[in-house]
Amino acid sequence: MELVVQNSDERIDKYISTHSEYSRELVTKMLKDGYILVNDNVVKPSYKVKENDLIKIDESYKIEQDILPVEMPLNIVYEDNDIMVIDKPSGLVVHPGNGNYNNTLVNGLMYYTNNLSTIGGNERVGIVHRLDKDTSGLMLVAKTNKAHLILADDFKNKRVEREYYALLIGNFPTDTAFIDAPIGRSKENFNKMEVHEGGKSARTHLKVLKRYKDYTLVSLILETGRTHQIRVHMAYIGYPIYNDPVYQNKNTTEFGQFLHSKKIKFIHPITHKKMEFESELPPYFKNFLDNLD
Repeated sequence: MELVVQNSDERIDKYISTHSEYSRELVTKMLKDGYILVNDNVVKPSYKVKENDLIKIDESYKIEQDILPVEMPLNIVYEDNDIMVIDKPSGLVVHPGNGNYNNTLVNGLMYYTNNLSTIGGNERVGIVHRLDKDTSGLMLVAKTNKAHLILADDFKNKRVEREYYALLIGNFPTDTAFIDAPIGRSKENFNKMEVHEGGKSARTHLKVLKRYKDYTLVSLILETGRTHQIRVHMAYIGYPIYNDPVYQNKNTTEFGQFLHSKKIKFIHPITHKKMEFESELPPYFKNFLDNLD
């Protein structure tokens, strides 16, 4: 990861912790171990950054955390010896990080079973792909490393089909749309993504399902899987997802963005059987639509 300093005279440990997901304590350790460079040079944690300094962070550096099993309700749609299909609720973080090491889907999976793939490391056992904290719906979990590797390759080569439902603010003007706009991390806010020329290719297919007075329910299918892709693309075209706490720029409720992983289709990594699952909208989402009717 790279950061370009803009108008700052802060200590580098404080600057990085403010503009990234790393704690100040972890940044200090990374600086001392040479995993963070400024203009390709090792610096001390007391170094004060200057405008246009180029900070390079080697993200391979990891501090092992004690990830503990935590009992929690899991909505398991399907399970066999190799995979699981989980219906994730809105508000649940997928894997530990950024100070949250106890209340994530990974903690719940570890309590439920000891059979989870280990390819992603201690913090991501079983996790082949992820959903944002406030995005609900279907996601795949690997119980064996063999299944994990095959599924990861299927995601990479677009053999896994996922369909999302989202409620957009505004009345979308056409029945279908194709958004082809590159996405990269925002230079102003590490926690946000944005469309810009230097970003990675991102393509989203949109289909209108139902129009309301001030909202539009749409189906979305991704050709690519960039971070926050749907949320960024919808905001970019002027129809942000309702209740999105990051990209809507309005007051939101605790539920978060009205975005749901509705359907998933894939070939079972071991049996090669065609698998297809569909999830109901969360009650909060569905009730809001009913009230609009």
